[in-house]
Amino acid sequence: MRVGVHINRFNHPAGAPALGAELAAAGAAAEAAGVSWLSVMDHYFQMEFNGGAEDPMLEAYSTLSFLAAHTETVRLGALVTGVTYRHPGLLAKIATTLDVLSGGRAALGIGAAWYDREHEGLGVPFPPLAERFERLEEALRICLQMWDPAANGPFEGTHFRLAETLCVPAPVSSPHPEIMIGGSGEKKTLRLVARYGDACNLFATSPEEVTHKLDVLRRHCDTEGRDYDEIRKTMTYSVDEADGDLEAFGRDIAGYAKLGIDTVILAPRTGAPAEWIEAFAAPAGRRLADLD
Repeated sequence: MRVGVHINRFNHPAGAPALGAELAAAGAAAEAAGVSWLSVMDHYFQMEFNGGAEDPMLEAYSTLSFLAAHTETVRLGALVTGVTYRHPGLLAKIATTLDVLSGGRAALGIGAAWYDREHEGLGVPFPPLAERFERLEEALRICLQMWDPAANGPFEGTHFRLAETLCVPAPVSSPHPEIMIGGSGEKKTLRLVARYGDACNLFATSPEEVTHKLDVLRRHCDTEGRDYDEIRKTMTYSVDEADGDLEAFGRDIAGYAKLGIDTVILAPRTGAPAEWIEAFAAPAGRRLADLD
């Protein structure tokens, strides 16, 4: 098992002027710690459970581009982009640009979107859930078509229509940036993972619950004729800054060790992640390596 870090707060004690230096330091700390994945949220308002909409939030892909310039090896992605935030053709181009400029380190994290307040607040259409899933599937198809150099041509969907799917330069990643579909919905989300995903992302609710979700994913893979083992399994694990107890983490994570989880993505609730990565993520990564 490998360790990833998910930066989800931007409330640095010194305010916005300190964020650039803090993120650069976090990128350096992540690579020094052997972190394999570094992500940020893709939201426009901070989430209610994480401080509320009035707390600071940065735009995801601008932030990832900044991190790309301050790192060399770690994989970069949004966890995850709501399908409603950007037109899929533009999203594919944005993710491709990140992949090219990072030397093939971009991942496309994507999901159906859920945070109605930021949509209503900024005037972004927020269709019903069923339609959002329809849009998500079309977005996945568009990205894959744009990333296939031999497939340039029109795309005709119910919600999106493109006259061309030209994407030049093509991604550096081969065959394309990893597609990580976030969420654990058993009927739709995990089916889309089986059909289109290179990776899934689940929450560390309990070993029993994660086992069940992976069993559902395996059944969808059987239905889709997909090799279950081709899909990289990741899990987000929330860590309270004040309760960064490595011993408790080690005991808790041991229950997940035999489930085939590739990467445990640690999500600290701190606006100053660089020091936290050095103090917690680095030793946590060593503990995960010992579980293999």
